[in-house]
Amino acid sequence: MPTDKPTGLALALFLFAAPAWAEDPLSAIDWLSQSVSQPAAPAKTGPVEPPVSEGVTNGDVSVSVIGGPSQDAIGLLRPEVTGLPANLWGLGTTDGIASAIARERTTTLPALRGLLMSVLLAEATPPADSKPGAKLLLARIDKLLDLGALDQARALLDASGARSPDLFRRSFDVALLTGEEDRGCRIMVSSPGLAPTFPARIFCLARSGDWNAAALTLRTAQALGYVTPEEDALLSRFLDPDLYEGDPALTPPERVTPLAWRMFEAVGEPLPTATLPIAFAHAELRPQAGWKSQIEAAERLARAGAIAPNALLGLYTERAPAASGGVWDRVAAFQRFESALNGLERLDIEKTLPDLWSRLAEVELESPFAELYGEPLNALVLDGDARRIAFEAGLLSPAFETVIKDHTPATPREMFLTGIAKGDVAAIPAPDSLSRAIKPAFTGAALPDTLPADLQALLDDNRTGEAILSAIDRIESGVQGNLVAVTEGLTLLRVVGQEKIARRTALELMLLERRG
Repeated sequence: MPTDKPTGLALALFLFAAPAWAEDPLSAIDWLSQSVSQPAAPAKTGPVEPPVSEGVTNGDVSVSVIGGPSQDAIGLLRPEVTGLPANLWGLGTTDGIASAIARERTTTLPALRGLLMSVLLAEATPPADSKPGAKLLLARIDKLLDLGALDQARALLDASGARSPDLFRRSFDVALLTGEEDRGCRIMVSSPGLAPTFPARIFCLARSGDWNAAALTLRTAQALGYVTPEEDALLSRFLDPDLYEGDPALTPPERVTPLAWRMFEAVGEPLPTATLPIAFAHAELRPQAGWKSQIEAAERLARAGAIAPNALLGLYTERAPAASGGVWDRVAAFQRFESALNGLERLDIEKTLPDLWSRLAEVELESPFAELYGEPLNALVLDGDARRIAFEAGLLSPAFETVIKDHTPATPREMFLTGIAKGDVAAIPAPDSLSRAIKPAFTGAALPDTLPADLQALLDDNRTGEAILSAIDRIESGVQGNLVAVTEGLTLLRVVGQEKIARRTALELMLLERRG
Protein backbone atom coordinates (compact mmCIF):
# COMPACT_ATOMS: atom_id res chain seq x y z
CA MET A 1 0.00 0.00 0.00
CA PRO A 2 1.18 3.56 -0.60
CA THR A 3 2.76 5.35 2.40
CA ASP A 4 1.29 8.76 1.58
CA LYS A 5 -0.45 10.32 4.56
CA PRO A 6 -4.04 11.44 4.08
CA THR A 7 -4.42 15.15 3.52
CA GLY A 8 -6.69 17.41 5.56
CA LEU A 9 -9.04 17.58 2.58
CA ALA A 10 -9.27 13.79 2.47
CA LEU A 11 -10.02 13.68 6.18
CA ALA A 12 -12.76 16.26 5.78
CA LEU A 13 -14.31 14.42 2.88
CA PHE A 14 -14.49 11.11 4.68
CA LEU A 15 -15.70 12.46 8.01
CA PHE A 16 -19.02 12.89 6.22
CA ALA A 17 -19.40 9.10 6.11
CA ALA A 18 -18.51 8.61 9.77
CA PRO A 19 -22.01 8.16 11.25
CA ALA A 20 -22.68 4.99 9.22
CA TRP A 21 -21.22 2.61 11.79
CA ALA A 22 -23.31 4.04 14.62
CA GLU A 23 -26.61 3.68 12.79
CA ASP A 24 -29.14 0.93 13.17
CA PRO A 25 -29.57 -1.27 10.07
CA LEU A 26 -31.73 0.38 7.45
CA SER A 27 -33.49 -2.85 6.53
CA ALA A 28 -35.19 -5.81 8.12
CA ILE A 29 -33.00 -7.95 5.87
CA ASP A 30 -29.85 -8.21 7.96
CA TRP A 31 -27.58 -9.26 5.11
CA LEU A 32 -27.69 -5.95 3.27
CA SER A 33 -24.34 -4.20 2.93
CA GLN A 34 -23.68 -1.01 4.87
CA SER A 35 -22.83 0.74 1.61
CA VAL A 36 -24.26 4.21 2.18
CA SER A 37 -24.92 6.43 5.14
CA GLN A 38 -27.92 8.62 5.78
CA PRO A 39 -26.58 12.20 5.45
CA ALA A 40 -26.89 14.19 8.65
CA ALA A 41 -29.44 17.01 8.48
CA PRO A 42 -27.81 20.51 8.49
CA ALA A 43 -28.08 22.41 11.75
CA LYS A 44 -30.77 25.09 11.77
CA THR A 45 -30.36 28.61 13.14
CA GLY A 46 -32.93 31.28 13.89
CA PRO A 47 -36.66 30.77 14.48
CA VAL A 48 -37.97 27.30 13.82
CA GLU A 49 -40.49 27.25 10.98
CA PRO A 50 -43.57 25.05 11.37
CA PRO A 51 -43.23 21.88 9.30
CA VAL A 52 -45.08 21.44 6.04
CA SER A 53 -47.78 18.80 6.42
CA GLU A 54 -46.45 15.98 4.28
CA GLY A 55 -47.47 12.68 5.75
CA VAL A 56 -47.35 14.02 9.34
CA THR A 57 -49.19 11.72 11.72
CA ASN A 58 -50.93 12.96 14.85
CA GLY A 59 -52.61 10.16 16.71
CA ASP A 60 -55.05 8.51 14.33
CA VAL A 61 -55.05 11.43 11.89
CA SER A 62 -52.76 11.37 8.84
CA VAL A 63 -52.13 14.40 6.66
CA SER A 64 -50.73 14.06 3.13
CA VAL A 65 -50.24 16.31 0.14
CA ILE A 66 -53.40 16.00 -1.91
CA GLY A 67 -52.59 14.52 -5.29
CA GLY A 68 -48.90 14.32 -4.43
CA PRO A 69 -47.07 11.39 -6.03
CA SER A 70 -46.13 8.52 -3.76
CA GLN A 71 -43.38 6.01 -4.42
CA ASP A 72 -45.53 3.46 -2.61
CA ALA A 73 -47.76 3.40 -5.72
CA ILE A 74 -44.92 2.27 -8.00
CA GLY A 75 -45.44 -1.13 -9.60
CA LEU A 76 -44.57 -3.12 -12.69
CA LEU A 77 -47.87 -4.92 -13.29
CA ARG A 78 -51.10 -3.11 -14.06
CA PRO A 79 -54.44 -4.30 -12.62
CA GLU A 80 -55.59 -5.70 -15.97
CA VAL A 81 -52.51 -7.96 -15.97
CA THR A 82 -52.69 -9.20 -12.38
CA GLY A 83 -56.47 -9.33 -11.98
CA LEU A 84 -55.97 -7.44 -8.72
CA PRO A 85 -57.92 -4.24 -8.00
CA ALA A 86 -56.22 -0.87 -8.40
CA ASN A 87 -57.31 -0.10 -4.83
CA LEU A 88 -55.44 -3.18 -3.59
CA TRP A 89 -54.80 -1.94 -0.05
CA GLY A 90 -58.16 -0.26 0.64
CA LEU A 91 -58.43 1.13 4.17
CA GLY A 92 -55.26 -0.59 5.33
CA THR A 93 -52.44 1.35 6.99
CA THR A 94 -48.91 1.51 5.64
CA ASP A 95 -47.46 0.03 8.84
CA GLY A 96 -49.99 -2.80 8.90
CA ILE A 97 -49.47 -3.71 5.23
CA ALA A 98 -45.68 -3.51 5.50
CA SER A 99 -45.81 -5.76 8.55
CA ALA A 100 -48.00 -8.29 6.73
CA ILE A 101 -45.59 -8.34 3.77
CA ALA A 102 -42.51 -8.67 5.99
CA ARG A 103 -43.95 -11.57 7.98
CA GLU A 104 -41.81 -14.69 7.80
CA ARG A 105 -43.41 -17.26 5.52
CA THR A 106 -42.16 -20.28 3.65
CA THR A 107 -44.13 -20.21 0.44
CA THR A 108 -43.54 -23.69 -0.92
CA LEU A 109 -46.30 -23.94 -3.53
CA PRO A 110 -45.39 -22.42 -6.92
CA ALA A 111 -48.85 -20.96 -7.58
CA LEU A 112 -48.82 -19.11 -4.26
CA ARG A 113 -45.29 -17.84 -4.88
CA GLY A 114 -46.47 -16.46 -8.20
CA LEU A 115 -49.46 -14.79 -6.55
CA LEU A 116 -47.27 -13.28 -3.84
CA MET A 117 -44.95 -11.95 -6.55
CA SER A 118 -47.92 -10.36 -8.33
CA VAL A 119 -49.00 -8.62 -5.11
CA LEU A 120 -45.48 -7.31 -4.55
CA LEU A 121 -45.12 -6.04 -8.14
CA ALA A 122 -48.65 -4.67 -8.54
CA GLU A 123 -49.22 -1.06 -9.46
CA ALA A 124 -51.78 0.09 -6.89
CA THR A 125 -53.19 3.12 -5.15
CA PRO A 126 -51.07 3.72 -2.03
CA PRO A 127 -52.64 3.59 1.44
CA ALA A 128 -54.25 6.82 2.61
CA ASP A 129 -51.53 7.37 5.20
CA SER A 130 -48.64 6.86 2.75
CA LYS A 131 -45.95 9.48 3.25
CA PRO A 132 -42.39 10.27 2.12
CA GLY A 133 -39.99 7.48 2.90
CA ALA A 134 -41.55 4.83 0.64
CA LYS A 135 -42.05 2.40 3.54
CA LEU A 136 -44.44 0.17 1.61
CA LEU A 137 -42.23 0.16 -1.50
CA LEU A 138 -39.24 -0.79 0.66
CA ALA A 139 -41.22 -3.60 2.29
CA ARG A 140 -42.15 -4.99 -1.13
CA ILE A 141 -38.56 -4.77 -2.40
CA ASP A 142 -37.24 -6.41 0.76
CA LYS A 143 -39.64 -9.32 0.37
CA LEU A 144 -38.55 -9.75 -3.26
CA LEU A 145 -34.94 -9.86 -2.06
CA ASP A 146 -35.97 -12.35 0.61
CA LEU A 147 -37.52 -14.54 -2.10
CA GLY A 148 -34.38 -14.33 -4.24
CA ALA A 149 -36.28 -12.47 -6.97
CA LEU A 150 -33.42 -10.11 -7.83
CA ASP A 151 -34.52 -9.37 -11.40
CA GLN A 152 -37.94 -8.27 -10.17
CA ALA A 153 -36.45 -6.27 -7.29
CA ARG A 154 -34.04 -4.54 -9.67
CA ALA A 155 -36.89 -3.62 -12.03
CA LEU A 156 -38.88 -2.13 -9.15
CA LEU A 157 -35.82 -0.24 -7.92
CA ASP A 158 -35.16 1.09 -11.44
CA ALA A 159 -38.78 2.26 -11.66
CA SER A 160 -38.35 4.12 -8.36
CA GLY A 161 -35.15 5.88 -9.39
CA ALA A 162 -33.32 4.32 -6.40
CA ARG A 163 -31.59 7.57 -5.43
CA SER A 164 -32.50 7.68 -1.72
CA PRO A 165 -30.02 5.97 0.60
CA ASP A 166 -32.54 3.26 1.56
CA LEU A 167 -33.37 2.40 -2.05
CA PHE A 168 -29.84 2.72 -3.38
CA ARG A 169 -28.51 0.42 -0.67
CA ARG A 170 -30.70 -2.35 -2.02
CA SER A 171 -29.91 -1.49 -5.64
CA PHE A 172 -26.17 -1.63 -4.94
CA ASP A 173 -26.43 -5.08 -3.36
CA VAL A 174 -28.48 -6.40 -6.27
CA ALA A 175 -25.75 -5.11 -8.59
CA LEU A 176 -23.07 -6.84 -6.52
CA LEU A 177 -24.87 -10.19 -6.69
CA THR A 178 -25.63 -10.02 -10.41
CA GLY A 179 -22.22 -8.90 -11.67
CA GLU A 180 -23.26 -5.28 -12.32
CA GLU A 181 -21.22 -3.70 -9.53
CA ASP A 182 -19.60 -1.17 -11.89
CA ARG A 183 -23.05 0.22 -12.69
CA GLY A 184 -23.78 0.53 -8.97
CA CYS A 185 -20.49 2.29 -8.38
CA ARG A 186 -21.19 4.78 -11.18
CA ILE A 187 -24.55 5.66 -9.61
CA MET A 188 -22.89 6.10 -6.24
CA VAL A 189 -20.28 8.48 -7.66
CA SER A 190 -22.83 10.49 -9.66
CA SER A 191 -25.28 10.97 -6.76
CA PRO A 192 -24.07 13.56 -4.25
CA GLY A 193 -26.99 12.74 -1.93
CA LEU A 194 -25.51 9.30 -1.28
CA ALA A 195 -22.75 9.20 1.32
CA PRO A 196 -20.72 6.04 0.65
CA THR A 197 -19.29 4.25 3.66
CA PHE A 198 -15.57 3.53 3.64
CA PRO A 199 -15.75 -0.12 2.46
CA ALA A 200 -18.12 0.79 -0.39
CA ARG A 201 -16.03 3.80 -1.44
CA ILE A 202 -12.81 1.75 -1.36
CA PHE A 203 -14.42 -1.05 -3.36
CA CYS A 204 -15.73 1.32 -6.02
CA LEU A 205 -12.45 3.24 -6.31
CA ALA A 206 -10.61 -0.03 -6.85
CA ARG A 207 -13.20 -1.23 -9.38
CA SER A 208 -12.68 1.99 -11.33
CA GLY A 209 -8.93 1.34 -11.40
CA ASP A 210 -7.95 4.14 -9.00
CA TRP A 211 -5.98 1.93 -6.63
CA ASN A 212 -3.98 4.82 -5.13
CA ALA A 213 -7.11 6.67 -4.12
CA ALA A 214 -8.56 3.43 -2.72
CA ALA A 215 -5.43 2.86 -0.64
CA LEU A 216 -5.46 6.46 0.62
CA THR A 217 -9.10 6.08 1.58
CA LEU A 218 -8.32 2.95 3.57
CA ARG A 219 -5.51 4.72 5.43
CA THR A 220 -7.96 7.53 6.22
CA ALA A 221 -10.48 5.04 7.55
CA GLN A 222 -7.80 3.40 9.68
CA ALA A 223 -6.71 6.77 11.08
CA LEU A 224 -10.27 7.74 11.97
CA GLY A 225 -11.15 4.34 13.40
CA TYR A 226 -14.08 3.87 11.02
CA VAL A 227 -13.32 0.31 9.95
CA THR A 228 -13.38 -2.70 12.21
CA PRO A 229 -10.31 -4.95 12.41
CA GLU A 230 -12.14 -7.57 10.30
CA GLU A 231 -13.03 -4.99 7.64
CA ASP A 232 -9.50 -3.63 7.71
CA ALA A 233 -8.05 -7.10 7.13
CA LEU A 234 -10.40 -7.82 4.21
CA LEU A 235 -9.97 -4.39 2.59
CA SER A 236 -6.17 -4.54 2.91
CA ARG A 237 -6.06 -7.96 1.29
CA PHE A 238 -8.53 -6.81 -1.38
CA LEU A 239 -6.25 -3.91 -2.36
CA ASP A 240 -2.96 -5.82 -2.24
CA PRO A 241 -3.50 -9.61 -2.21
CA ASP A 242 0.13 -10.34 -3.15
CA LEU A 243 1.28 -8.82 0.13
CA TYR A 244 -0.60 -11.54 2.03
CA GLU A 245 0.35 -14.51 -0.12
CA GLY A 246 0.93 -17.54 2.09
CA ASP A 247 -0.98 -16.07 5.04
CA PRO A 248 -3.87 -18.08 6.58
CA ALA A 249 -7.26 -17.54 5.01
CA LEU A 250 -9.45 -14.85 6.52
CA THR A 251 -12.22 -15.84 8.89
CA PRO A 252 -15.60 -15.25 7.19
CA PRO A 253 -17.73 -12.62 8.91
CA GLU A 254 -20.64 -13.75 11.02
CA ARG A 255 -22.92 -11.66 8.81
CA VAL A 256 -21.93 -12.07 5.18
CA THR A 257 -23.05 -9.13 3.01
CA PRO A 258 -22.93 -8.95 -0.79
CA LEU A 259 -20.05 -6.45 -0.54
CA ALA A 260 -18.06 -8.74 1.76
CA TRP A 261 -18.88 -11.75 -0.44
CA ARG A 262 -17.58 -10.00 -3.56
CA MET A 263 -14.34 -8.97 -1.83
CA PHE A 264 -13.74 -12.47 -0.46
CA GLU A 265 -14.19 -13.74 -4.01
CA ALA A 266 -11.78 -11.10 -5.34
CA VAL A 267 -9.01 -12.15 -2.93
CA GLY A 268 -9.33 -15.78 -3.99
CA GLU A 269 -11.26 -16.97 -0.93
CA PRO A 270 -14.83 -17.36 -2.29
CA LEU A 271 -17.49 -18.19 0.29
CA PRO A 272 -20.03 -20.93 -0.50
CA THR A 273 -23.53 -19.59 -1.10
CA ALA A 274 -25.49 -22.74 -0.24
CA THR A 275 -25.89 -21.69 3.41
CA LEU A 276 -26.41 -17.98 2.64
CA PRO A 277 -29.77 -16.34 1.84
CA ILE A 278 -31.10 -17.45 -1.54
CA ALA A 279 -30.37 -14.07 -3.16
CA PHE A 280 -26.65 -14.95 -3.01
CA ALA A 281 -27.26 -17.91 -5.35
CA HIS A 282 -27.49 -15.43 -8.25
CA ALA A 283 -23.78 -14.73 -7.85
CA GLU A 284 -23.08 -18.36 -8.79
CA LEU A 285 -24.83 -17.91 -12.15
CA ARG A 286 -22.09 -15.64 -13.41
CA PRO A 287 -19.55 -17.09 -15.89
CA GLN A 288 -16.82 -17.01 -13.22
CA ALA A 289 -18.50 -19.85 -11.31
CA GLY A 290 -17.92 -23.49 -12.19
CA TRP A 291 -20.57 -25.48 -14.03
CA LYS A 292 -21.53 -27.55 -10.97
CA SER A 293 -21.92 -24.42 -8.85
CA GLN A 294 -24.03 -22.81 -11.58
CA ILE A 295 -26.33 -25.84 -11.78
CA GLU A 296 -26.77 -26.10 -8.02
CA ALA A 297 -27.52 -22.36 -7.78
CA ALA A 298 -29.97 -22.55 -10.68
CA GLU A 299 -31.73 -25.52 -9.07
CA ARG A 300 -32.08 -23.58 -5.83
CA LEU A 301 -33.43 -20.52 -7.61
CA ALA A 302 -35.74 -22.49 -9.92
CA ARG A 303 -37.15 -24.35 -6.92
CA ALA A 304 -37.96 -20.97 -5.36
CA GLY A 305 -39.46 -19.63 -8.59
CA ALA A 306 -36.81 -16.91 -8.72
CA ILE A 307 -35.58 -17.71 -12.25
CA ALA A 308 -37.25 -19.03 -15.40
CA PRO A 309 -37.10 -22.83 -15.90
CA ASN A 310 -35.35 -22.26 -19.24
CA ALA A 311 -32.28 -21.02 -17.35
CA LEU A 312 -32.02 -24.40 -15.62
CA LEU A 313 -32.68 -26.24 -18.89
CA GLY A 314 -29.79 -24.41 -20.54
CA LEU A 315 -27.38 -25.45 -17.78
CA TYR A 316 -28.58 -29.07 -17.71
CA THR A 317 -27.86 -29.44 -21.42
CA GLU A 318 -24.66 -27.37 -21.64
CA ARG A 319 -22.25 -30.31 -21.78
CA ALA A 320 -21.80 -33.95 -20.77
CA PRO A 321 -21.85 -34.70 -17.02
CA ALA A 322 -18.40 -34.44 -15.47
CA ALA A 323 -18.90 -37.21 -12.92
CA SER A 324 -21.65 -39.27 -11.28
CA GLY A 325 -23.78 -38.93 -8.18
CA GLY A 326 -25.98 -36.10 -6.94
CA VAL A 327 -26.40 -33.26 -9.40
CA TRP A 328 -24.57 -35.17 -12.14
CA ASP A 329 -27.13 -37.99 -12.03
CA ARG A 330 -29.90 -35.44 -12.54
CA VAL A 331 -28.03 -33.90 -15.46
CA ALA A 332 -27.51 -37.30 -17.06
CA ALA A 333 -31.17 -38.31 -16.54
CA PHE A 334 -32.33 -35.01 -18.01
CA GLN A 335 -30.12 -35.36 -21.06
CA ARG A 336 -31.33 -38.94 -21.69
CA PHE A 337 -34.95 -37.77 -21.50
CA GLU A 338 -34.30 -34.73 -23.69
CA SER A 339 -32.67 -36.91 -26.34
CA ALA A 340 -35.62 -39.33 -26.32
CA LEU A 341 -38.15 -36.49 -26.53
CA ASN A 342 -36.34 -34.73 -29.36
CA GLY A 343 -36.26 -37.99 -31.30
CA LEU A 344 -39.90 -38.71 -30.46
CA GLU A 345 -38.87 -42.21 -29.42
CA ARG A 346 -41.94 -43.28 -27.44
CA LEU A 347 -40.37 -46.32 -25.78
CA ASP A 348 -37.30 -44.31 -24.77
CA ILE A 349 -39.52 -41.55 -23.35
CA GLU A 350 -41.48 -44.12 -21.34
CA LYS A 351 -38.20 -45.47 -20.01
CA THR A 352 -36.42 -42.20 -19.20
CA LEU A 353 -39.33 -40.09 -17.90
CA PRO A 354 -40.01 -42.02 -14.64
CA ASP A 355 -36.32 -41.99 -13.72
CA LEU A 356 -36.01 -38.25 -14.35
CA TRP A 357 -39.28 -37.43 -12.55
CA SER A 358 -38.13 -39.35 -9.49
CA ARG A 359 -34.79 -37.55 -9.39
CA LEU A 360 -36.40 -34.13 -9.83
CA ALA A 361 -38.96 -34.88 -7.10
CA GLU A 362 -36.12 -35.55 -4.67
CA VAL A 363 -35.07 -31.89 -4.99
CA GLU A 364 -38.58 -30.44 -5.53
CA LEU A 365 -38.08 -29.45 -9.17
CA GLU A 366 -41.24 -31.00 -10.59
CA SER A 367 -42.88 -27.64 -11.30
CA PRO A 368 -40.07 -26.13 -13.41
CA PHE A 369 -40.01 -29.38 -15.41
CA ALA A 370 -43.82 -29.30 -15.77
CA GLU A 371 -43.77 -25.72 -17.00
CA LEU A 372 -41.40 -26.75 -19.80
CA TYR A 373 -42.73 -30.19 -20.72
CA GLY A 374 -46.20 -30.67 -19.21
CA GLU A 375 -48.12 -29.72 -22.34
CA PRO A 376 -45.82 -31.38 -24.94
CA LEU A 377 -45.85 -34.67 -23.02
CA ASN A 378 -49.64 -34.77 -23.01
CA ALA A 379 -49.67 -34.49 -26.79
CA LEU A 380 -48.01 -37.92 -26.88
CA VAL A 381 -49.65 -41.30 -26.34
CA LEU A 382 -47.72 -42.86 -23.45
CA ASP A 383 -48.33 -45.99 -21.41
CA GLY A 384 -47.61 -47.17 -17.92
CA ASP A 385 -46.00 -44.96 -15.31
CA ALA A 386 -44.99 -42.45 -17.98
CA ARG A 387 -48.67 -41.83 -18.77
CA ARG A 388 -49.44 -40.95 -15.13
CA ILE A 389 -46.39 -38.71 -14.83
CA ALA A 390 -47.23 -36.90 -18.09
CA PHE A 391 -50.75 -36.24 -16.82
CA GLU A 392 -49.53 -34.92 -13.46
CA ALA A 393 -46.90 -32.76 -15.15
CA GLY A 394 -49.62 -31.39 -17.39
CA LEU A 395 -51.77 -30.50 -14.37
CA LEU A 396 -48.80 -28.70 -12.81
CA SER A 397 -48.24 -26.69 -15.99
CA PRO A 398 -49.91 -23.40 -17.04
CA ALA A 399 -51.82 -25.46 -19.66
CA PHE A 400 -53.66 -27.58 -17.07
CA GLU A 401 -57.08 -26.65 -18.47
CA THR A 402 -56.05 -27.85 -21.94
CA VAL A 403 -54.51 -31.07 -20.63
CA ILE A 404 -57.77 -32.35 -19.13
CA LYS A 405 -59.82 -31.94 -22.32
CA ASP A 406 -58.72 -35.19 -23.93
CA HIS A 407 -57.84 -37.11 -20.78
CA THR A 408 -59.96 -39.99 -19.50
CA PRO A 409 -59.44 -40.42 -15.73
CA ALA A 410 -58.21 -43.91 -14.86
CA THR A 411 -58.60 -43.72 -11.07
CA PRO A 412 -60.81 -41.92 -8.50
CA ARG A 413 -57.80 -39.69 -7.72
CA GLU A 414 -57.44 -38.68 -11.37
CA MET A 415 -61.16 -37.99 -11.51
CA PHE A 416 -60.90 -35.64 -8.52
CA LEU A 417 -57.85 -33.92 -10.00
CA THR A 418 -59.74 -33.39 -13.23
CA GLY A 419 -62.60 -31.86 -11.25
CA ILE A 420 -60.24 -29.42 -9.54
CA ALA A 421 -58.81 -28.40 -12.91
CA LYS A 422 -62.37 -27.66 -14.07
CA GLY A 423 -63.21 -25.86 -10.83
CA ASP A 424 -66.10 -28.09 -9.77
CA VAL A 425 -65.84 -31.22 -7.62
CA ALA A 426 -69.35 -31.15 -6.14
CA ALA A 427 -70.33 -34.52 -7.61
CA ILE A 428 -66.92 -36.19 -7.25
CA PRO A 429 -65.99 -38.22 -4.14
CA ALA A 430 -62.94 -36.96 -2.28
CA PRO A 431 -60.33 -39.76 -2.19
CA ASP A 432 -58.41 -38.66 0.94
CA SER A 433 -58.32 -36.20 3.85
CA LEU A 434 -56.57 -33.45 1.92
CA SER A 435 -59.08 -33.61 -0.93
CA ARG A 436 -61.88 -33.46 1.65
CA ALA A 437 -60.44 -30.10 2.77
CA ILE A 438 -60.15 -28.89 -0.82
CA LYS A 439 -63.62 -29.97 -1.93
CA PRO A 440 -65.75 -27.37 -0.03
CA ALA A 441 -63.84 -24.55 -1.76
CA PHE A 442 -64.92 -25.85 -5.21
CA THR A 443 -68.48 -27.01 -4.70
CA GLY A 444 -70.18 -23.95 -6.14
CA ALA A 445 -69.95 -20.18 -6.24
CA ALA A 446 -67.44 -18.79 -3.76
CA LEU A 447 -69.37 -16.43 -1.49
CA PRO A 448 -67.91 -13.98 1.05
CA ASP A 449 -70.34 -15.13 3.77
CA THR A 450 -68.59 -18.51 3.80
CA LEU A 451 -65.34 -16.90 5.03
CA PRO A 452 -64.18 -16.57 8.65
CA ALA A 453 -64.83 -13.19 10.27
CA ASP A 454 -61.26 -11.90 10.07
CA LEU A 455 -61.03 -12.46 6.32
CA GLN A 456 -64.50 -11.00 5.81
CA ALA A 457 -63.49 -7.88 7.76
CA LEU A 458 -60.51 -7.36 5.46
CA LEU A 459 -62.73 -7.61 2.39
CA ASP A 460 -65.29 -5.22 3.92
CA ASP A 461 -62.51 -2.62 4.16
CA ASN A 462 -61.34 -3.34 0.57
CA ARG A 463 -58.04 -4.60 2.00
CA THR A 464 -57.75 -7.19 -0.76
CA GLY A 465 -53.96 -7.32 -0.70
CA GLU A 466 -53.84 -8.14 3.00
CA ALA A 467 -56.62 -10.69 2.58
CA ILE A 468 -54.60 -12.46 -0.12
CA LEU A 469 -51.51 -12.48 2.09
CA SER A 470 -53.60 -14.03 4.86
CA ALA A 471 -54.99 -16.63 2.45
CA ILE A 472 -51.45 -17.57 1.39
CA ASP A 473 -50.49 -18.03 5.03
CA ARG A 474 -53.57 -20.15 5.69
CA ILE A 475 -52.96 -22.49 2.76
CA GLU A 476 -49.31 -22.85 3.68
CA SER A 477 -50.32 -23.81 7.22
CA GLY A 478 -52.45 -26.47 5.54
CA VAL A 479 -49.25 -27.88 4.03
CA GLN A 480 -48.22 -28.44 7.65
CA GLY A 481 -51.52 -30.15 8.48
CA ASN A 482 -54.07 -27.40 9.23
CA LEU A 483 -56.69 -28.61 6.75
CA VAL A 484 -59.45 -26.19 7.83
CA ALA A 485 -57.16 -23.33 6.81
CA VAL A 486 -56.83 -24.88 3.34
CA THR A 487 -60.58 -24.55 2.78
CA GLU A 488 -60.59 -20.95 4.01
CA GLY A 489 -57.60 -19.87 1.94
CA LEU A 490 -58.79 -21.44 -1.31
CA THR A 491 -62.28 -19.99 -0.84
CA LEU A 492 -60.82 -16.51 -0.30
CA LEU A 493 -58.81 -16.75 -3.52
CA ARG A 494 -61.97 -17.57 -5.45
CA VAL A 495 -63.91 -14.74 -3.76
CA VAL A 496 -61.34 -12.14 -4.85
CA GLY A 497 -61.33 -13.38 -8.45
CA GLN A 498 -58.15 -15.48 -8.38
CA GLU A 499 -59.97 -18.56 -9.70
CA LYS A 500 -57.13 -19.98 -11.78
CA ILE A 501 -54.62 -19.49 -8.94
CA ALA A 502 -57.01 -21.30 -6.57
CA ARG A 503 -57.25 -24.28 -8.92
CA ARG A 504 -53.51 -24.45 -9.52
CA THR A 505 -52.87 -24.24 -5.78
CA ALA A 506 -55.29 -27.07 -5.08
CA LEU A 507 -53.66 -29.21 -7.77
CA GLU A 508 -50.23 -28.53 -6.30
CA LEU A 509 -51.47 -29.45 -2.84
CA MET A 510 -52.58 -32.80 -4.24
CA LEU A 511 -49.59 -33.50 -6.48
CA LEU A 512 -46.54 -32.07 -4.73
CA GLU A 513 -45.11 -33.52 -1.56
CA ARG A 514 -44.34 -30.33 0.32
CA ARG A 515 -43.90 -30.36 4.08
CA GLY A 516 -41.62 -27.35 4.54
